[in-house]
Amino acid sequence: MSSDAHSNVQRRKLIEVSIPLQKVNEESAREKSIRHGHPSTLHLWWARRPLAAARAVLFSQLVDDPASRPDLYPTEAEQIAERKRLFELIERLVVWENSNDEQLLAEAHRKIMESTDGNPPPILDPFAGGGTIPLEAQRLGLEAHASDLNPVAVLINKALIEIPPKFAGQPPVWPGAADETIQDWPRATGLAEDVRRYGQWMRDEAQKRIGHLYPKAPLPDGTEATVIAWIWARTVTCPNPECRIAMPLVRSWWLGKKKGKEAYVVPVIEGKTVRYEIGHDPTKETDGTVGRTGATCIRCGTAVELKYIRSEGRAGRMGEQLMATVAEGDRRRVYLAPASGFHR
Repeated sequence: MSSDAHSNVQRRKLIEVSIPLQKVNEESAREKSIRHGHPSTLHLWWARRPLAAARAVLFSQLVDDPASRPDLYPTEAEQIAERKRLFELIERLVVWENSNDEQLLAEAHRKIMESTDGNPPPILDPFAGGGTIPLEAQRLGLEAHASDLNPVAVLINKALIEIPPKFAGQPPVWPGAADETIQDWPRATGLAEDVRRYGQWMRDEAQKRIGHLYPKAPLPDGTEATVIAWIWARTVTCPNPECRIAMPLVRSWWLGKKKGKEAYVVPVIEGKTVRYEIGHDPTKETDGTVGRTGATCIRCGTAVELKYIRSEGRAGRMGEQLMATVAEGDRRRVYLAPASGFHR
């Protein structure tokens, strides 16, 4: 069969025959623990697709199975050998550390061009979400288009796949940054350097102007730490006439459940007031005070209906209590009990 006649025959793609699923699955699972440089650190997005899986699927959807190309691989032995080479290529492609291997990506692109007669189809993802599919299409040298109805997804995709290519290969514009190091600024490294420099400048300026409004947290050893967050609880007055405390509305007392770093809020009743301490017992079973049907007073145990809580809120009688302060420790978070009197 001539090459012209063969081009009119429907070719089976590699994904229709076989791909190295075990390796793809292993790398997809491993990706969940990768933080440095991973798009997931840009912004949280639910149901984010693994980059490794998208890369493998896009490649194997576009590359012909060797059995469909007798013009290039006429014998069964040659077809088996080529399929093995494609499998090995995919197994290297899905490894996170190879994500920016220019030679590997160029090899994958050549295979795609070979199977698409030099005219690969553009990739369109109308509900791109976290941007995995268009990002990986772009990485493979394909024309990628993405859209979404969610403005957060749109922003993520702009940051991932629209803005970086516009500055690819360009040095940073921060004064003097380009002269401090000798390099070609490949890909979007120049843009990344500018993001670091201007981001640090904005942080320093914010510290100068409003830093005094965010005091440091005193640690038990006498040092001070930067506060990451203040954990507050909404309160309403207990409807029990005998009680009438400002009862906290808390879905969960837990602050952190990471093994070896467990922490939770411990409410302590003192007369008709509540103060808060921090507990670290990993075996402690603890829950909150409010659920879908209502709340429970931590002092008297009175069951409080949601309609009462809502009516108190509408009447402007809902208060707040500081339960804990989260501070920045040495590669971990430090949970601190609040100083007395933090009510409003």
